[in-house]
Amino acid sequence: MSIKRILFYFLLITFFQSYPQLNQQSKKITKKFFSDLNELEDVTPALKKKKGFTNYSELIEFIEEKTNTYPDFISYKYIGRSQKGKKIPIIYVNKKNNLNNNKVRVWMQGGLHGNEPASTESLLYMLHMLMLNDDFKYLLDKIELAILPMANIDGFLKNDRYAANGLDLNRDHTKLMAPETKASKKEFANFDPHVALDFHEYRPFRKDFAQLSTFGISNPYDVMFLHTGNLNVPENIRNIIDTLFVKNTSKVLDKLGLMNRHYMKSEKYKGEIHFSTGSNTARSSSNFYALNNGIATLFEIRGVGIGKTSFKRRIYSGLTVGFSFLQTAFENSDFIFQQIEIANNYKGEIILEHKRSINNEVIKAIDIEKNEMIDLEVTMHSSKNSIAGLKRSRPQAYIIKSNSFGFIEKLENIGINYTKIENDTLIYSGSYKIIDYNDNFKVYEKMKMQKVLTEIEFGEFKFSKGDILIFMNQKRSNLIAELLEPEAPNSYVSFGIIKTAIDEILPIYRIINK
Repeated sequence: MSIKRILFYFLLITFFQSYPQLNQQSKKITKKFFSDLNELEDVTPALKKKKGFTNYSELIEFIEEKTNTYPDFISYKYIGRSQKGKKIPIIYVNKKNNLNNNKVRVWMQGGLHGNEPASTESLLYMLHMLMLNDDFKYLLDKIELAILPMANIDGFLKNDRYAANGLDLNRDHTKLMAPETKASKKEFANFDPHVALDFHEYRPFRKDFAQLSTFGISNPYDVMFLHTGNLNVPENIRNIIDTLFVKNTSKVLDKLGLMNRHYMKSEKYKGEIHFSTGSNTARSSSNFYALNNGIATLFEIRGVGIGKTSFKRRIYSGLTVGFSFLQTAFENSDFIFQQIEIANNYKGEIILEHKRSINNEVIKAIDIEKNEMIDLEVTMHSSKNSIAGLKRSRPQAYIIKSNSFGFIEKLENIGINYTKIENDTLIYSGSYKIIDYNDNFKVYEKMKMQKVLTEIEFGEFKFSKGDILIFMNQKRSNLIAELLEPEAPNSYVSFGIIKTAIDEILPIYRIINK
């Protein structure tokens, strides 16, 4: 392919990404590969109008109408405010006259990125179908559902991925810098779901794609699944997500002719275009939820950058995934309870470093020039099959100095249990001394990152009344380790919330079984 043609395609993609209301996709691609599905009725706000997506007043009106019509099933409340003052609604769906108190709690959210409208619309349509169609109401005999339909209201209303302060809310799950994140995490902890599903859309035309095939490619998958490869998530939870929930959903999508696979994206690697799949970082939803010992998946619908093209197809894809997850939860409720209990007693080593595996893989792609589906061999970096690097033994507990940078409130916000030391005392424990330090990084999500290596020194250390004691015999112990172990890439030290320097002693201590 000539340099001129590559440059033309690159500039075309850049133009469309600068004007997200425009459509990057040609009509011939839409006609051949992504014909709309007209089975859906025009019952949600965005489907009732030719242009634009659901706005805030339409969202609230829709929720209120459903609540008033089905008071025995639906309730809602506000969990906080967006940065621009919009109240954030959450919907609860439960068969209130059902005497079964041992239900699978399922959390579903959409609109975390404001330029992914089918994520929100899928959830609104799901609510409509659950109430209108008796063929689905049986699911509520064993399931209680929480729906956060528009997690990033400010971004959604201007079709912008980011929150009002410029943060990506799907990179904020551990550092909790945005009020929307704090509100949703507190509600998530209170609801304490067994299953969590995060609805997203992805961009099928990327700048890197201009250099592939003859005149560039487009990603053809209707749905891609992104679930945890984090090795601090117990293996049984990782297996259930992949081989039960995602596998069941993939089969349903296949029957409907909706292409699907594990999530992938292009990335530059030593000047070449490679691909990556999977995720192990606790700062994003699928890993954060799984580190709570929940059966969690983020999935991506093919939709960003193509306006309202194939919008019903995109909603239908979201509905298919959502209802498949509910059906699998319904059919396996006792198994889910059993496996989460096993995970809650996990005592394995703490993995501080994940290394991606690398292999060649053949993916499907749409050749832009030929308008044909092709096989494309790529180099794939997989976090789905992560390899453990640096490890550390699991402590019995952590101790945190009570005046430590205000992050104790963050722990409380996400449901971490702790006790306060009642009297000044000496406790045999390990301190973290910084023996290697680097902060020469670009600012990431408004945080000055740090990379450290520590040496643990044991002895009798003095602790004061009010210092915090966090025992690891609790459900979220794997998340605790991700936040408090300094070398972990999403820890409070790595994010610069706990600022440090070479030779300093951190305000975190660990107690081990002697």
